[in-house]
Amino acid sequence: MKDLTRSQLDGVLALITTFSVVIIDRVTKLFFSDLLLHGESIPVIPKVLHMTLVHNTGIAFGLFKNQGIVFIIIPIIAIVLLIFNIYYYRRNNSALSRPYIIAFSLILGGAIGNLFDRMVYGYVIDFIDFQIWPVFNIADTAISIGALVVAWKCVQLSSKEG
Repeated sequence: MKDLTRSQLDGVLALITTFSVVIIDRVTKLFFSDLLLHGESIPVIPKVLHMTLVHNTGIAFGLFKNQGIVFIIIPIIAIVLLIFNIYYYRRNNSALSRPYIIAFSLILGGAIGNLFDRMVYGYVIDFIDFQIWPVFNIADTAISIGALVVAWKCVQLSSKEG
């Protein structure tokens, strides 16, 4: 059996990360949609963490509600750009660092998860409610973590160059 190259291992890592986010996101959204009615809330840690079912027609944090097709087109463009970015580096034998691969894959998985909701339901299912922050979901969390890792890596890179 031939050994996998770094590029192949990175591809497998990207696929596993992306599909894990999509699957965990779908399972949790379906679970809380079956458990709760729209607007219903269950305290996990009273006044700190609740599970509250919300149908978000806006973007992050409920901004720009009811913009319809715009929020389907933008994630599709983002997904294409993320896939192209990973493909481009792989094709040009430029190795992305593993944190970048994981970060891009988290963002990609989150974008796919929320895009699925928008296309199927017309809204995104949110349920994690910290009471002091807008209600969000696993896909939002993956996107946020991925974006923070990319930003952190960019800051590290720019501080090395400066």
